[in-house]
Amino acid sequence: MRPKKTILCVDDNEQTLSVRKFMLETRGYRVYTAISGQDAIHLFSSKQFDLVLTDLGLPQMDGNALIGHLKEISPEVPMILTSDTVRAGERAHRADAFLAKGCCSPADLIERIRVMSARKRGPRKAVQPAVAHALPDALTARAS
Repeated sequence: MRPKKTILCVDDNEQTLSVRKFMLETRGYRVYTAISGQDAIHLFSSKQFDLVLTDLGLPQMDGNALIGHLKEISPEVPMILTSDTVRAGERAHRADAFLAKGCCSPADLIERIRVMSARKRGPRKAVQPAVAHALPDALTARAS
């Protein structure tokens, strides 16, 4: 069995956070939650995450600023920003994806999370076997 993908969900609305956590855990994800940017940074610094899902409207530090801090720690982790007040393209953001609340169904959110957590950014694992195949050729050439 594959290890569970680990997701950090950040929202100051505890009811929304609880619903998201339940929805994701019933689909096999391991979910950690935070209600503020500072809590999220602390969690993100202490654990490995496959994806971050954060709301834009957080107190003291908005979701965009939070993503900026998290990208400094681990830029390869995909991050999704959600908002009910801002439309995609209206505001510059550092997230890998932007979802307007109310414009996408829970199934759309789950699918976006599934796709983005499956293809964690960074070096592809497929590059390593190509290097391994080149080594025997190089060794054979030296032996000749």
